[in-house]
Amino acid sequence: MSAPAPSSGSGARTPRITILDVLRLLTELAAFAILLIWGFVAWPFAWNILFGLLAPALAILAWALFVSPKAVFAVHPFVRVLVELLVFVSATMALWDLGYGWVGLGFGIVAVAVGLLHGRRSLE
Repeated sequence: MSAPAPSSGSGARTPRITILDVLRLLTELAAFAILLIWGFVAWPFAWNILFGLLAPALAILAWALFVSPKAVFAVHPFVRVLVELLVFVSATMALWDLGYGWVGLGFGIVAVAVGLLHGRRSLE
């Protein structure tokens, strides 16, 4: 005889994490890392410290304010998509500027595909 599972009493369901959620997190983290590397590598000394810290910080701030699941501002889905695309396009352009154009293009395609699939799922 098995005992019933303890309940929290609140009746709230915990969200199920899917492979799509993991892929979205990985593309976000990759975009922030790309912007960090670009800032430190693409600029001469003194400017590289500023851009190396500022570029990913601005991307993380925009993501936290408008795109994250617990975003500070509840905006129209169109605005969320624009901010998400802005972050991914920035990372793609940073890779292009570093001389990795094809890698940047591949990253952009994967990031946009994951974003589209995740956005489509959230509309259902």
